Amino acid sequence: MSRTILDVHVLQTVPPSNLNRDDTGTPKTAVYGGARRSRVSSQAWKRATRTAFGSLLDPRELGTRTKRVAELVSSRIREIEPSIEEAEALALAAETIQVATGSKIEPPKRKVDAAKKNGDPAPAPESAYLMFLSARQREGLAELAVEGREDIKAFLKEKENKARAKSIADTHHSVDIALFGRMVADGADINVDAAAQVAHAISVHAVENESDYYTAVDDKNPEEETGAGMIGTVEFNSSTLYRYAAVDVDLLRRNLGEGLREDDPITEPLRRAVEAFVRGFVESLPTGKINTFGHHTLPDAVVVKLRGARPISFVGAFEEPVEAEAGHVAQACERLAEYVPQVEKAFGASDDVDTWVVRVGERTAKLAGLGEDVTLPELVERVGAAVAGRQASAE
Repeated sequence: MSRTILDVHVLQTVPPSNLNRDDTGTPKTAVYGGARRSRVSSQAWKRATRTAFGSLLDPRELGTRTKRVAELVSSRIREIEPSIEEAEALALAAETIQVATGSKIEPPKRKVDAAKKNGDPAPAPESAYLMFLSARQREGLAELAVEGREDIKAFLKEKENKARAKSIADTHHSVDIALFGRMVADGADINVDAAAQVAHAISVHAVENESDYYTAVDDKNPEEETGAGMIGTVEFNSSTLYRYAAVDVDLLRRNLGEGLREDDPITEPLRRAVEAFVRGFVESLPTGKINTFGHHTLPDAVVVKLRGARPISFVGAFEEPVEAEAGHVAQACERLAEYVPQVEKAFGASDDVDTWVVRVGERTAKLAGLGEDVTLPELVERVGAAVAGRQASAE
């Protein structure tokens, strides 16, 4: 059966930096091809991509992941019905979310104990873990809570209303939920399978972490008192990274369901989501230690493929580490340009594939033959149109 898969391959050079560190503050690494590589976890780049969505999408198309979900829903309850007091709104929200998701929504014991000890007001109820709900799901739950305001527990015990609550939590998923999925530990029936997969970014070459010894001067030190006010060390490395992500476009469409507006074409929510993902993933950058290193770079090259079969990563091009001659980018591009057609030919994966290439400078010239040469804005537009066209033709 034909599928629609979006593959995004990125080569990006990052100067001395510590984008993603472990519990000791050391930049994360991994051994690949027998060599130690710089590594940036998939979670770090997913977070960066989600953050980028804030400037690319309507807030109504996004979700919020928080333990304080009851406060968000209660705020909307009071907007819908201003006569409802804050305490009642929180109780309505907690009960409705609990029924919809199966998760306990109650004040954390440590906060309750602290409030009693200090004579503070009772704390707001929270979920035991991060709860990911879209703006429209929170809106729907707030409206349902107001409807059952007279006796919310009895209202939600009715089979029809309980089903409505669960349906609200499992429809109208935001773009970020549809792409990155949602796990509800106490309500597996409303879990969402992620349509996007993001690989750990690794350097195309071997790396060794370095250490920077720094000092800070006390501005008020008298001249007779010499020495630093603070000293410390921070570890870093620099690398040319291979980044990869894949999107199951068919699953993304199912996750998104209906659009925000009835007059939208049926493929419009999908097109917007895909365009936001491509731009967000390509341009985003984890911000670990960014004030220390200012590692604001953009990719050297981006290769995007829209194919009718399974996802394919081309990380194997770098199983043998690239050796530094006059930098790593030119050799990495040459490796990729040779490897991609070889893999596609060997596995018959070159049919029904659209390919676009965004590249910077002569070092990336070898990649020009892989597909249509475009700028990033052109890439985003073409990918969105191609996805919409494929989905429309599948109707």
